[in-house]
Amino acid sequence: MLSLKNSLAVLKKTNALLEGHFVLSSGLHSSHYIQCAKLLSHPNKALKVCISLSKKIKKKFKKIDLILSPAMGGVIIGYEIGKLLNKETIFCERINGKFKLRRGFNIKKNTRVLIVEDVITTGKSGLECVNIIKKSKAKLVGFACIIDRSNKKKLKIKKNIVSQIKLDIPTYKENNIPSKLKKIEVTKPGTRHLK
Repeated sequence: MLSLKNSLAVLKKTNALLEGHFVLSSGLHSSHYIQCAKLLSHPNKALKVCISLSKKIKKKFKKIDLILSPAMGGVIIGYEIGKLLNKETIFCERINGKFKLRRGFNIKKNTRVLIVEDVITTGKSGLECVNIIKKSKAKLVGFACIIDRSNKKKLKIKKNIVSQIKLDIPTYKENNIPSKLKKIEVTKPGTRHLK
């Protein structure tokens, strides 16, 4: 398995770990943003990270029937993990602001589903995926991601998360942004609010 140090080195080498002032998909502010698309634009480097994550997933979750990923960020990761674990992989996408299954995708009753994402901060996207699983009368196995930047205070997910990299990067609500961060121009890199 790829160590945390080596995984971080890959993130930095591919410019996937950015510094500045960002408004995350959750609405929280941060001095760092993980742009997994930059990592994924280097397939050989990303593959090493995905292989390592797939080994952790196998160790933690013994029975998985299906992988569900939220679009946009989770699609490629889900596909790679599905390929490595030899599991069917589907994704949901936003229609009028809510995640839905399209393109003929469906989840059969009692299917054991693993949610795979690129980055988990608050777990909001993951919980939206959970709603799809519940409506399908399927079973949530758990969550997996390349980067877990959540903290217990803001995390909405109550199940364990398997991640390749766990980062402790503070996030701030709009009314609690440190003055140092306020001086930096804001960037909104996420896709949740795209129409």
